[in-house]
Amino acid sequence: MTQTVENKVISRVYGKKRGWTFTPADFLDLGSYSAIALALKSLCDRGQIRRLGRGLYDYPKLHSRLGGLMPTPEQIASAIARQNNLQMQPSGAYAANLLGLSEQVPAKVVFLTNGANRRISVGRQEIILKRTTAKNMATAGRISGVVTQALRHLGKDSVDDAVIDTLARRLTQDDREQLIRDIRHAPAWIGTIFRRLAKEDQ
Repeated sequence: MTQTVENKVISRVYGKKRGWTFTPADFLDLGSYSAIALALKSLCDRGQIRRLGRGLYDYPKLHSRLGGLMPTPEQIASAIARQNNLQMQPSGAYAANLLGLSEQVPAKVVFLTNGANRRISVGRQEIILKRTTAKNMATAGRISGVVTQALRHLGKDSVDDAVIDTLARRLTQDDREQLIRDIRHAPAWIGTIFRRLAKEDQ
C-alpha cells in the first residue's frame, strides 16, 4: 500500500515539473496523512525530492554548477497558502522587486495574509506572513495588489516619472484593465497612478 502511494506521489511531483514547492496537503487525495508522510520521507532519502523545512518540500530546479536551486519566495508562499487555504499578497520591498522597481530581493520577504502571523526560514531566506485586514487582501492574487503594495512601499513622494515608466513597461494591456477594475480598493493617490498607467488621463 505504501509503495502504491509513493508511486502516485512521485508521479504528481514529476508532473508538476522542477521548481514545484509543496506540502503533504498537496497529496491527501492519494492516501492518509501518515502514508503521505512516509512516502515523502522515502523520496527525500533517495534524493528524488528535497526537504526544505518541517512539512515543506520541493522538486528543485537544477543548475549545472550550483546544483539544486532554492525556490522563490512566491513558490514557498504558494505552497503554504494551498496547505492552509489562505490568501497571500506580496508586500513591501518584495512587491517592488517583482515589478522591477528594486533590484534586490530582500532577506526578509513579507506577504500579507488573511491567516495567522508566521515566520518560515528556508536557507538564507526568511518568509514573514503578516495578518492584515480584509480590505488589504481584496486584490490578493492580482497584479493590482502587487502594484498597490509596491507603491505603498515606495511612498507617494518617491513615485516619479521613472517609476511610472518602469511600471508601464512591465504591465500588459490586461494588467492595465485590471488596475481600473480594482481602483476602488486603492488609496486615492494610488488610484490616480492607476489611471495614468491605464492611459485614461492621456
